[in-house]
Amino acid sequence: MAEKEISQAVIGRLPRYFRFLGELKDEGVERISSQELSGIMNVTASQIRQDFNNFGGFGQQGYGYNVEYLYQEIGRILGLDKTHHLIIVGAGNLGQALANYMNFERRGFIFTGVFDNNPALYGRKIRGIEVRPMEEVADFVEQNNVDIAVLTIPKNSAEEVAERLVSVGIKAIWNFAHVDLKVSKEVQVENVHLSDSLMKLSYMLERYEKESRKTNE
Repeated sequence: MAEKEISQAVIGRLPRYFRFLGELKDEGVERISSQELSGIMNVTASQIRQDFNNFGGFGQQGYGYNVEYLYQEIGRILGLDKTHHLIIVGAGNLGQALANYMNFERRGFIFTGVFDNNPALYGRKIRGIEVRPMEEVADFVEQNNVDIAVLTIPKNSAEEVAERLVSVGIKAIWNFAHVDLKVSKEVQVENVHLSDSLMKLSYMLERYEKESRKTNE
């Protein structure tokens, strides 16, 4: 039987489930109902049940969900039961900030190397790891079993660099360059546009202010 196709909306909610369940687990909560989880996450109980049913349900009628078990199962679905080695391409401010984000290791993402094409940065250490020239990336990926690359570079070079990374064995790209990458369909890409998120926030602020003005008229 073919694996069920899961919508991007459901996939997008899985990390939130994982994060909230982790917090509940740390607080010592052992069991939770979809209604209780709904109140915490601002997602309807019906939606939560539908989301979980895509993967088999996980709950028992009249009992709810075992927090520890659900946390582990969603982690497994997200692939967090495995270790991933990643490199960062682009040793500027954003690249350095991401390299210094320690929570990646807790999730099984091991930062192993950082690369740049600026000779002035070669040898500089970020969290104890030296910045290397791009000429060394192929050997490094092969020798260190790297499967994920993080791009924090200008958009005008992103496509070329992405193609190069794919050619040396990178299987997934977390892309912060301001362009949507188009690579082989076998390579997974997550395009992150920080400005899009800020514009969304601006829209919500504008809508709230309009509603407030109408209320006060």
